[in-house]
Amino acid sequence: MTLDDTPPGAAAPAPARRSLLRAAVTGAAAAGAGLALDVSPAAAAAPPAARPRPATAPEALRELAAGNRRWRTFRERHPDETPAVRQALTSGQHPFALVLGCVDSRVPPELVFDQGLGDLLTVRSAGEVLDEAVLGSIAYGVLELAIPLVVVLGHQSCGAVRAAVEADGSGGRLPAHIQYLADQIAPAIDRGTQGEARVDATIDANVRLVRSRLAAEPDLAERVADGRLAIVGARYELTSQLVHRVS
Repeated sequence: MTLDDTPPGAAAPAPARRSLLRAAVTGAAAAGAGLALDVSPAAAAAPPAARPRPATAPEALRELAAGNRRWRTFRERHPDETPAVRQALTSGQHPFALVLGCVDSRVPPELVFDQGLGDLLTVRSAGEVLDEAVLGSIAYGVLELAIPLVVVLGHQSCGAVRAAVEADGSGGRLPAHIQYLADQIAPAIDRGTQGEARVDATIDANVRLVRSRLAAEPDLAERVADGRLAIVGARYELTSQLVHRVS
């Protein structure tokens, strides 16, 4: 993406006033057009004419990067929320990117990318873990809505990754269905580091693992191979609000 490839360490922490403002915002709030696929008229309905829509993965990446830049510099536009757009969306949707993110309340994709109604198809699971429901939701966006870009979005201080790393280290079992999440994240654990460094490195490794698993899905792989789809990994830094690529 042009999702600023700056490494997380290069971003300076936000000043206190900025941190307070960001906390208020996030507290109040709680990544393919023109592709020849057989889709229903509602699903293929033309997007609202409010602003140009990205039609390719590179265009979508540029739009997400621009939106994240607005977000982290407090210049949000909150686009596509007007009465006209809301009315137009009653006849169908045409999102330009799909973001698979974590359930963490501090990382809502529409906010961190400064997008609005009908712009993003978002799928969220703790630690970006894949299961049949998540895979089916992603397949719907790619196959039925012709979305050209899938972004696997991890984030700094991911609780699901921390739980998996700590359970792996202690040999203990996590309660109820949380163990399932840990089991899915476990193959990504970075065993060449310790402590907080292990948690942080595993966040990136987990993004890479999920991205690889998606790229291996036959229906998605076919579209990646012929250029109709791009699947990329990215990470959101809570301290700077920067989204950057995980390669």
